[in-house]
Amino acid sequence: MTTLKRADARKNIESIMDAATACLARDPDVSVAEIAKVAGVGRVTLYGHFESRDTLVTQVVERAIQQSDEALGAIDLDGDPRAALTRLLEASWQLTQQYGALIVAAEQSMPHERFQEVHVGLLGRWKPLMERGRRDGSFRDDQPLEWQLTLLQSVLHAASGAVYRGEIKTADAADLIDGTIQAALTAPVAARD
Repeated sequence: MTTLKRADARKNIESIMDAATACLARDPDVSVAEIAKVAGVGRVTLYGHFESRDTLVTQVVERAIQQSDEALGAIDLDGDPRAALTRLLEASWQLTQQYGALIVAAEQSMPHERFQEVHVGLLGRWKPLMERGRRDGSFRDDQPLEWQLTLLQSVLHAASGAVYRGEIKTADAADLIDGTIQAALTAPVAARD
């Protein structure tokens, strides 16, 4: 009997996580009641596994970031750093689209420090590429690397919010992101006399 209860609990947790991911991707302000309804469980069951909406959002975001990190690990980052950056930005944007407004929900629900912590693995994908590009002159090196990594993350999140608010079209976002980042990482041309 205990094994069946554990199996039911695991099934409920997965259903809740999947429902929360889908609901939050569409609406960052979705209610717990709506998530429970989509998951096919009651609010009491949901709260039995997740003490608060914030706890649920945090766990959903952590799972999404883990899945994103695995997907980004398959991206070819060899060759020209600028071309590799374009591939990585495109893949990152595809994942951002998949999770939609989940990023908005995370920024609203999670403490800033925790939100930054869950990105550590993703930033680990960016950093070696950025270092290589800085060494070979593909990217500017007159700014702190950490600032450039923050910029990458911020532009992706800003694009997600802009799409959600209807400021830009989803189809245009990848090119806008790549153009913005590539321009920001290009060393300024010295003023000519």
